[in-house]
Amino acid sequence: MERAQKETVVGSIKDKFDRMSSAVFLDFKGLNVDKVSKLRDEFRKSGVEYRVVKNSLVRHAIKHHGWAKSLNTSLVGMTGVAWSYEDPSAAAKVITAFLKDPANDKLKLKVKAGLIDGQLLSADAVESQLATMQAPLQQFLQQLQAPAQTFVYLLKAKEDKANDGAPAAEG
Repeated sequence: MERAQKETVVGSIKDKFDRMSSAVFLDFKGLNVDKVSKLRDEFRKSGVEYRVVKNSLVRHAIKHHGWAKSLNTSLVGMTGVAWSYEDPSAAAKVITAFLKDPANDKLKLKVKAGLIDGQLLSADAVESQLATMQAPLQQFLQQLQAPAQTFVYLLKAKEDKANDGAPAAEG
């Protein structure tokens, strides 16, 4: 890869880490093309971007982050990165479901680490904590606002019903 091409790839990887809400690092050694394609499809359906990356390029792209050095031990061997941009738990949920599928019992897909809010998570923490996180704050706020919206609609319906029976105002 030429220097200019490397810089472009590093810039792209850096951008993904800068925009992400979380990332999960995978060792996908031993997965055949069919299984990798199925995993990629599931990621896509969940709004997760997945890419196989060279460890050296990732190291270069993240070097400006304080958490970069703590990730070095995970950046060995073959590495796939799943970036979630909205729901921080999306990638972890896809991976957990994939690993629980009996058809994937003999696969060697392994979580190396996770990253959320600048905090490095162990493989176990990705599967036990990140995968069980609730929906993002935005969805939580929508749920909080729903009862008030319903109440406003109820009042409007009641007003409309009361106006249906009233004589029309002359003007």
